[in-house]
Amino acid sequence: MSNWLEHTVQVEVDAPIEFVWSLWSDLQQMPRWMKWIDSVTILPDNPELSRWKLATGGLEFSWQSRILKQIPNQIIQWESVDGLPNRGAIRFYDRDTSSVVKMTVAYAIPGFLGQLMDNLFLGRVVESSLKADLERFRDYAMNAQAALDV
Repeated sequence: MSNWLEHTVQVEVDAPIEFVWSLWSDLQQMPRWMKWIDSVTILPDNPELSRWKLATGGLEFSWQSRILKQIPNQIIQWESVDGLPNRGAIRFYDRDTSSVVKMTVAYAIPGFLGQLMDNLFLGRVVESSLKADLERFRDYAMNAQAALDV
């Protein structure tokens, strides 16, 4: 038995949406700004599938995800097909000279973990971590854009 928790966080990036999209849609680069993501591997025989590995505090989880919907400069939606149950979407909003990146993530808390931790506490930790990840992405994007401008 699992409980599902969902979080939505967003950040504004001072860069054009095409640039922001190009950085985020390169899934294998996610460990650069997502603290707990150890690796992302796109499956060569099916690029809609990817293998993810999360490692934190001595715990390690992995899962395979499938892209359900991908519209350039607008949305990437996924769901796990094995391993750690999760689903979500990254939405991109064009603000002319900037872009808003909005991430919604839902995940199932395994019964044993739910018994060990208060879901409210765990939810706050995950949400603050996701927000920090988006802030690192914003910094990553700004540094990448500055490197192009040189």
